[in-house]
Amino acid sequence: MPSTSELVEKVISGDVRSVARVIRDIDDGIPAVRDVLKALYPHTGKAYVIGITGAPGVGKSTLVDQMIGHLRADGKTVGVLAVDPTSPFSGGAILGDRVRMQRHSMDEGVFIRSLATRGHFGGLTQSTRSAIDVLDAMGKDIVIVETVGVGQDEVDVVRSAHTTVICVIPGMGDDIQAIKAGILEVGDIFLINKADREGSDKTLSDLRLMIDMDQKKYESGTWKPPILKAQAVFDQGVTELLEEIAKHADYLRSVYGDLRFRARKDKVREELAEMIKNRLVETVLRGITDTGEFEEAAEAIVRGDIDPYTASDDLVLPKISLPDPE
Repeated sequence: MPSTSELVEKVISGDVRSVARVIRDIDDGIPAVRDVLKALYPHTGKAYVIGITGAPGVGKSTLVDQMIGHLRADGKTVGVLAVDPTSPFSGGAILGDRVRMQRHSMDEGVFIRSLATRGHFGGLTQSTRSAIDVLDAMGKDIVIVETVGVGQDEVDVVRSAHTTVICVIPGMGDDIQAIKAGILEVGDIFLINKADREGSDKTLSDLRLMIDMDQKKYESGTWKPPILKAQAVFDQGVTELLEEIAKHADYLRSVYGDLRFRARKDKVREELAEMIKNRLVETVLRGITDTGEFEEAAEAIVRGDIDPYTASDDLVLPKISLPDPE
């Protein structure tokens, strides 16, 4: 097995097998991978990160597949992280996204990897951010993060992107409402895919109404999310999408001057708080579940001797010091 320094050097040099190993260790929660990530961090900050999210069935994978083709034709190297639903049987990622992108698998300028949403508290967001850092250190010009659904986990993940694209399709009124309720604030570009379907104009007007209702947010030269139509399966509208992403990148440069997230204190604070939370949960949880008390409590709940609320208080409270609420 290579040492940490050897593994780091291989990742920086673009060795695909080493990158795949590090991302697998991140996904599996291997503690030793933290040392690798620490050493890789100084080599990050160059990649442009694009988040693609939307409900299942809107054609995100087909869209990403076409985007890869255009970006490669433009000479860009591309990394893709497809955040898949966890299989209820194996606990691993369902690899449908990678199957759809198979035509790029032999291209040395493309690296595609699925990450499993294992349901760990905060794990999805941090594992994805860490995997982005690995692809960044590997030297990829563009990193595309594709997430399934538009829940809170996905909102947190796409906050790691420079540009976030929200995908919808015509006739999904309920999903428009869901976007209105949660993810509108993180959408930089809205894309109506499968725009040849009936109802695409209504979907466009619904989205425009949502954005216009938040008009105050977009005053004084701030970025107002454009709404595009596409038929990704026919490679229609993909060029226009990439042009809008480039415009958004120019906007970010004009506002921040530097696209590196570490140069923005708000992003640094957010990521640091997330890392501390995950570290605390991981440390405290391991310290509790690895004890005989945990097993005894579980058996007591099964017997009906105690309720799980009392059991969790009894296990947690003696081991942590909580501040006085007053």
